[in-house]
Amino acid sequence: MRRALAAAALVLPLLAGCGGDQQDAYCGAVKDHQQELGDLVGSGAPDALLKALPVFRDLQAEAPDDITDEWQQVVGRISALGDALDDAGVNPATYDRDHPPSGLTAEQKARIDAAAKELGSGTTLRALQDLDQHARDVCHTALTL
Repeated sequence: MRRALAAAALVLPLLAGCGGDQQDAYCGAVKDHQQELGDLVGSGAPDALLKALPVFRDLQAEAPDDITDEWQQVVGRISALGDALDDAGVNPATYDRDHPPSGLTAEQKARIDAAAKELGSGTTLRALQDLDQHARDVCHTALTL
């Protein structure tokens, strides 16, 4: 799971932000969240993406139609991992896949592993790259500082 979070966290700083009516709102949201998102993702914490989820959801809500699928992929995968960890009663900041907490069932561990794998998948990383390219081309501002 840490590998998946780390891989996704490395891609996140590449995201950038925005220009048009819907574009202006989106670009404004990117600029409004730039410092916060940079601090969260830049922290290197194992739960950084989960802590950034409210920011991602806000950006998803403001996103123009041409990038809604990409935001759905990213937000959906982060949410799925968060749900798997929550359902298992696991603290995402301290979870260690190789040394899971006692009481974690094989099914819970498998669900967490599957969610982490999907978060770090090529599909999700491509969605992040597409969001990055869109933001750079349209917003002309970095998503994170």
